[in-house]
Amino acid sequence: MSKAKPIGPCGKKGGIWSTIPSFLIINLGIVTVLMLYFCPKCFLSWQGIKSMIPDFLFSLSITIAMSYGGNAVENFYDQRISWIHHPAKRLLLTSVTYMSYAFLVSYSLVFLYSWLQGNFTLDNIPFTTLFEYALMPMWIALGFMALFTTRSWLLEWRKSAIEAEILRNEKLASQYQSLKDQLNPHFLFNSLNVLSSLVFENADKSAEFIQKLSRIYRYVLEAQKEELISLKMEVSFAENYLELQKIRFEDSLVYSLEIGNQNGEIPPLSLQLLLENAIKHNIVSQSEPLFIHIYRKENDLWVSNTYQPKSSQSEPSTGVGLNNIKMRYQLLSDKNIEVIQTEDEFLVKLPILEFST
Repeated sequence: MSKAKPIGPCGKKGGIWSTIPSFLIINLGIVTVLMLYFCPKCFLSWQGIKSMIPDFLFSLSITIAMSYGGNAVENFYDQRISWIHHPAKRLLLTSVTYMSYAFLVSYSLVFLYSWLQGNFTLDNIPFTTLFEYALMPMWIALGFMALFTTRSWLLEWRKSAIEAEILRNEKLASQYQSLKDQLNPHFLFNSLNVLSSLVFENADKSAEFIQKLSRIYRYVLEAQKEELISLKMEVSFAENYLELQKIRFEDSLVYSLEIGNQNGEIPPLSLQLLLENAIKHNIVSQSEPLFIHIYRKENDLWVSNTYQPKSSQSEPSTGVGLNNIKMRYQLLSDKNIEVIQTEDEFLVKLPILEFST
């Protein structure tokens, strides 16, 4: 009786294994390679080719049965037991199920092939011998099962990693949107606060403030939609914002902008928040004017103001400011802002980001 030839690999889902023609071609290729390995001389003559046809068909049936069974076992457990959450249980059940299937199929096909070959009769079945011949496909099936389970685990691990990354990105996007949503009401809150004091002090100033505020607010609405905005646009807005504050403080507020290279991007309204904080928390008067200096040093934007804190907070605070800027930088990049406070100066360094569009 001829020995059973090695079986092919377990089936795979999708790709080339998803169609019957591809499935058959692959299994034919596997069996052909195995026949070449076991009997290379058989391919040198027509007689040799004819002599190995029975063994070829037998090996092909084994290969197809094992491949189909492997695919079925993989699909069955993929829907029920996760490699990620229950790896030991999945490995045990996959191994037991597939190896049980492989033994039953191997023994049945060996039995049928040997009986058709006339190696025994139904009255005298050599069960022990048939079992020994069925062991070869079993051992090879074990090796292919290791490849199959490794592949299945890697695919699920990859899928799990992708899903985790998607969830992480969605969470970060949600957090960033929440931070951006703070900017609009924050800007309005503080601007209306200033306006309320101006109305009682000077009606003409309050009218001029309202006109300039409406133009600036358009930028706030547009910038709020963006994750990053060009440094040029942000500096332009900061200059408009400072001009708006000059209406209120006149010569008590002094500022300078020395940017030079305006390439790069920063989170929108970052400058506005820093300028707002500087004006809100420091004395701004004729006797103690507030000096604000915005300038670029290499890849950082430095925002400096004289440190002359108010003895008491006259304006209510929304609690946004620096923390909002810090959080947005953390979500957008691996760079952090730097805050330096001395006896006379309060300085914030904003990293300038270079992102390709």
